[in-house]
Amino acid sequence: MVCSRCKMVVKSVFENMGIIPLSVELGVVELENDIQEAEKQELLKSLRGFGFDLIDDKKSKTIDKIKTLIIDVVQNKNNDLKINLSDYISQELHQDYNTLSNLFSEVENTTIEKYFMNQKIEKVKELIIYDELSLSEIAYSLNYSSVSHLSNQFKKITGFSPTYFKNLKSIKRRQIEDL
Repeated sequence: MVCSRCKMVVKSVFENMGIIPLSVELGVVELENDIQEAEKQELLKSLRGFGFDLIDDKKSKTIDKIKTLIIDVVQNKNNDLKINLSDYISQELHQDYNTLSNLFSEVENTTIEKYFMNQKIEKVKELIIYDELSLSEIAYSLNYSSVSHLSNQFKKITGFSPTYFKNLKSIKRRQIEDL
């Protein structure tokens, strides 16, 4: 779950089944009591209808937590992060970063760093399309060292310069969950 609308949809799916969640946050729904297997299957079916899934095993939960932390950093606090991403993830999950990194790479076939870069580039695309900020303001807001650094990374990942991308109206952004 990435946005408030996602959280609202998930919450309503639970409530429609008569399950009142204590809280619904990015990637986590807290319940007062465990649910029965039959309820879980019905819930899974309803959630999948909206493009969501239930995550039960420990590896998948850890991967989901890493992705949620990265998405939250990019969407909400990229410029406020005063420590390295690796230190932040390690502190938040109370695990050694090398262990988390190896698990992520094994399961996702990409590194945490590449996933983070892809998330940032998708955010850059969004901000370019909105056309409210200059490239310099975008670079600053996403904690790039310079416009040149942002442009080089953008071109490396998309194959286009930010300016060329801005002029292409036919390119569609990828959904966050497809990264």
